[in-house]
Amino acid sequence: MSTPATEYRDDELVRTVSADGSLSVRTVVARNVVAEAAERRPLAPTALSALGRVLVGAVLLGTGQKDGESVQLQFRGDGPLGMMVAICDSTGRVRGTASNPQVDLPLRDGHPDVAKAIGMGLLAVVRSRPSWREPYTGTVPLVSGEIAKDITLYLTESEQTPSAVGLGVALGSDGRVSAAGGFLVQTLPGASEDAIARMEKNVVGLPNTTALLQDGVDADGLADLLLAGFGGGTRHRSTPVFYCPCTRDRALRTLQLLGPDEIGEIIESGSGQEVCCQFCGLRYDLSTREVATLLEPVDG
Repeated sequence: MSTPATEYRDDELVRTVSADGSLSVRTVVARNVVAEAAERRPLAPTALSALGRVLVGAVLLGTGQKDGESVQLQFRGDGPLGMMVAICDSTGRVRGTASNPQVDLPLRDGHPDVAKAIGMGLLAVVRSRPSWREPYTGTVPLVSGEIAKDITLYLTESEQTPSAVGLGVALGSDGRVSAAGGFLVQTLPGASEDAIARMEKNVVGLPNTTALLQDGVDADGLADLLLAGFGGGTRHRSTPVFYCPCTRDRALRTLQLLGPDEIGEIIESGSGQEVCCQFCGLRYDLSTREVATLLEPVDG
């Protein structure tokens, strides 16, 4: 199933398993999510290509998890992008940010040089559930700076689940997002060696993920390619969305990180304080009176 890439469809995530129960497959088209992230907080082309992939990766790992689990991806590289973070909850609501959103490097082989922008460092995956006393964090080294490969390494080594990840973001000549999406394939307990080998053959035989998305392949089309020779079960569908939970109260509470002395200086200045959300770009102009509440004694 496909449509011309210029006819933007609604974002969609598809979750299914192979007919023999050996594989879990997730595929997603998420152009609108990535485009909205760029509209909320402007990003240079290289930064947009990188953060877009991280957002898609978070959607693939986070959507559909049980018990309200959320997933946070942290790419802590030594490249000019600095740290990139994406957070997705179990319903597919995702947000993300980069420390240096205006990073733009020369193209490498005609494509954004995401690997150089990220550099070497660590990938941390933080999983949280309301019922857990504290989150679980797994960490692996960034071995390539290629986001899909590094997520694959994390899933295979840290969570001990043989996996394959493909991510793609395409930008038009105007620098805007024209396509975004990806896939996650994982073996399930009891998968035979033949099934694993067939899965690997299907993944290796796939055209470049970005090229597929540019050609208009949708989430079902990606799933069909990955499940070739397997057949599939029921497909569960959901719509990922860009979502930021920031509020005026949360913005005020972030000022508590400054400490009482710096808060006191803001109050003495009488000019209040502007706080900008690093995820959605929304700005909150906090009055001196609001800031002063941070130094009021707490009853009890």
